[in-house]
Amino acid sequence: MKKTLIVPVLLCLGFAAMAQENPKTDKKKKQNIDMSNRPSDHFMIQFGYTGWAGIPDTINKSGFSKSFNAYFLFDFPFKTNPKLSMAFGPGIASDHIVFSQTDVGIKRNTNTIQFTNVSDTNNYKKTKLATVYAEAPIEFRFSADPLNGKGLKAAIGVKVGLLINAHTRNTKYESSTSATIADHTLKESSKYFFNKNRISMQGRIGYGHVSLYGSYQLTPLFKDGLGPVVRPFSIGITLSGL
Repeated sequence: MKKTLIVPVLLCLGFAAMAQENPKTDKKKKQNIDMSNRPSDHFMIQFGYTGWAGIPDTINKSGFSKSFNAYFLFDFPFKTNPKLSMAFGPGIASDHIVFSQTDVGIKRNTNTIQFTNVSDTNNYKKTKLATVYAEAPIEFRFSADPLNGKGLKAAIGVKVGLLINAHTRNTKYESSTSATIADHTLKESSKYFFNKNRISMQGRIGYGHVSLYGSYQLTPLFKDGLGPVVRPFSIGITLSGL
């Protein structure tokens, strides 16, 4: 995990270093700008589509899988260039992967997590696998109009997460002919098969308080040897403000 973290951290630091102005620049030409009332985009909410890179063909993923994230970031503008800043802070991130007629063996006593096609027997019509992380993003930001919080905005960074919950939610128990047997919900929870930590890269670009984001998890979702080598990714919309 340490080796995986080195590259994105160095990338962010490299961008920050490149953004600094030449110290030989004539200081008399610099203007003192009051940044005390600068909109800092502290609060961010993200909603998007989530998928698994590297998912085997044998896993019957279907429907709209989604992610929902919320962060509170502290923003620190560069003294040499107020259009650039570094931001970091805590947040919560969740992914919800949807399967059809599939038994996700999150609590089964097996060597690896099993995704079993159960379409030829009694089954739950829909199964959702949800993972929830306490997450800390670190972003290098650009804002074309930092004093008003408008104009073009872009950011690139890394997110470090700690798994706090993993569970499945199974709904609508049916027969193999799709006849309803019971309309109830079964929930199962276990973190055994999952990596407890994750590292993701993320980028954003937009205008004002709305932007598009994309993220890719660098670390595998499941522990080595306990599941398929899949890496979640997400694309969606970010709303920022305050």
